[in-house]
Amino acid sequence: MSQLSRKTEQLVQGQPTRDGAGVNLVRVLTHQWQRRLDPFLMLDEFRSDDPNDYIAGFPEHPHRGFETVTYMLAGQMRHKDNAGHEGVVGPGDVQWMTAGKGILHSETPEQVAGLMHGFQLWINLPGKNKLAKPSYAEVPAAQIPVVTTAEGHQVKVIAGSWHDVTGPLQRPDTHPLYLDIQLNNEQPLFVPIPASHNALVYVVSGEPVVGGQRVTARRMAVLENNPQATGVLLQGQPREQLLVLSGQPLAEPIVQWGPFVMNTREEIEQAIADYQSGRF
Repeated sequence: MSQLSRKTEQLVQGQPTRDGAGVNLVRVLTHQWQRRLDPFLMLDEFRSDDPNDYIAGFPEHPHRGFETVTYMLAGQMRHKDNAGHEGVVGPGDVQWMTAGKGILHSETPEQVAGLMHGFQLWINLPGKNKLAKPSYAEVPAAQIPVVTTAEGHQVKVIAGSWHDVTGPLQRPDTHPLYLDIQLNNEQPLFVPIPASHNALVYVVSGEPVVGGQRVTARRMAVLENNPQATGVLLQGQPREQLLVLSGQPLAEPIVQWGPFVMNTREEIEQAIADYQSGRF
């Protein structure tokens, strides 16, 4: 297969904010990027070794109409929801929750000191599945394949696939690709991405070159949509880390009110009414 790289179309600086009961985080993918990066709705990074930044956690709150993916690099978070799911997500683990028709859940730090570092990604659901039954999957780090490439880099395959290696999480409709890549030398690495997908690269550490442009840490590179391109070319230094995300756009209306994401305002009003009347 020929290797034509997408270029970096735009660089986005994450916005510091507070969420939950006062958790400090950086919101990388904000509301303004939801159409351009459809089916992705939000990407947050939380990273601090100051317990005051994370200890309050995220008390019980509702979701409807999309999926949340929590990926921990350091620290531990306990998930609990009103569908009976409960578990602890630790270093390298992934939690994938489909809110569907509605769920109430909480995320509470299981530590009082040390580094808490991870990401939460929101992926939209197609209209036909927005009122599906909620579900929850917990994937321990040991079940996530890590590939050492011919160039000597490490690729952790969380969702989608890397050549013939398939990650533990697959989804219909949006077909997300979620790779955690560590560069171990200066050899270029070509990452295949389906031409039909919207795609981004988030630099966790270092300042690698992404699609021809240098990107510093804690910035998102929005990759151009080029039907001829087959992926993106990365090049950097040892121990630089990046997340590569792509997904098949749903091309449906996006109407969001806080933790509810539907296709119409009427559906949002119904979600609010259902939540307030205890039907979640």
